[in-house]
Amino acid sequence: MKKTGILFLFLLPLLVLTGCGHSAQTKQVELLSNPYSRTEFLMGTVVTVKIYDKGRADVLKPVFNRIQALADATTVEDKQAQSEIDQVNAQAGIKPVAVSKDIYRMIKIGKMYSERSDGNFDLTIGPLTKLWHIGYDDARKPEQNEIDRVLPLIGYKRMILNNQKHTIFLKDKGMRLDLGAIAKGFITDEVVRVLHKENVHAALVDLGGNIFVLGKSPFKSKWNVGIQDPFSSRGKIIGKIKESNQSIVTSGIYERYITVKGKKYHHLLNPNDGYPFNNDVAGVSVITNRSTEGDALSTVLFSDGVKGGLAYAKKWGIKAVFITRDKKVYVTPNLKDNFVLTNNNFTQVKE
Repeated sequence: MKKTGILFLFLLPLLVLTGCGHSAQTKQVELLSNPYSRTEFLMGTVVTVKIYDKGRADVLKPVFNRIQALADATTVEDKQAQSEIDQVNAQAGIKPVAVSKDIYRMIKIGKMYSERSDGNFDLTIGPLTKLWHIGYDDARKPEQNEIDRVLPLIGYKRMILNNQKHTIFLKDKGMRLDLGAIAKGFITDEVVRVLHKENVHAALVDLGGNIFVLGKSPFKSKWNVGIQDPFSSRGKIIGKIKESNQSIVTSGIYERYITVKGKKYHHLLNPNDGYPFNNDVAGVSVITNRSTEGDALSTVLFSDGVKGGLAYAKKWGIKAVFITRDKKVYVTPNLKDNFVLTNNNFTQVKE
């Protein structure tokens, strides 16, 4: 599932002093206004990583090695190589499949959010997403009998995990995992892990819209991050926030959809009825410490509509911005002092 955030930067060079505890030793780290940057087309999307620490261009190599390795493990139906997820799907209803620690950890997180959302977020939605295939050249609106046939194959409770052996077993033949709603978030977090390991102080990570802002900008302030306008193409915003060491992920109706007989069908599918979620939400942006959580939560909050999504966000202390189909903006209480509405076509609702 496509997730998008927008980043705006106005940077100046700065010398940052770093130290450990009360140590007398400090290290000067110069942050650049013109960062080292690398962009690749991976996982069907544009991936960009920028590093602002002077002299650390070398870190881009291990970062992209990590992205490629995880992309290879999670890609479904790659014609060049069978991924770990392909192997799990191929053995559905037959036997458990052992996977790497990374993939197992990702799926455990996904199952937790499947439980918390009462199944509105479900990693086993693969039979349905394959049927619609929105975002691909062969996307189409399925017949009702096709939807009825695959709905019984969706159900995270029939996904059996073995913590000791790191195996995954889909109990029924025809079940399929689809990690599209969580994989980019997990990979974003792994990129951040590499950056921390390499002692990078300031960086921007964008995995097809899954944004992470590391550290502070070169003028020692938080980064300015724009909130996507769900009625426009990527790059248009309705407001902005200032963040540091945070992930920003958006789920919305604006980018991946098909139009059939004049009606738009977006890519966020309801595993209960087989159709795109039909509620008052046009887009929801989630700000979290980890992008894996933001990826999953953006789908969970979208599925619940504004009223249910706000209640869920308040219950779990989640920072979020909701945009409705009639262009109203709702901001969770823990984000109100940070969010600034910049688009006059939208109205912020004061609760």
